Amino acid sequence: MSATATPTTPEGYFVDWNGNVRTTTDPGGGYVCDVDTKARYVGVNTKSGILMHEATFYKDLAAIERAGIHAALVPGSHPWGSKDEGF
Repeated sequence: MSATATPTTPEGYFVDWNGNVRTTTDPGGGYVCDVDTKARYVGVNTKSGILMHEATFYKDLAAIERAGIHAALVPGSHPWGSKDEGF
């Protein structure tokens, strides 16, 4: 488990606002994920609890492909935006 995941964060994937695939256990940017697997929901929050992004939860990379999404899997170290977006 990464330093950004909580003990209850289910492992899976989501698509960020730039169209990249990220893991729920290491979303990067200092964010943490709140995951509801039954609702297939991922809330990406700051460590203080501010919601920054909402996405669909995917159990595995194959589920993303079945949904017709073709995106790169990026590590948590990959930036969450660009300077022109305010990051």
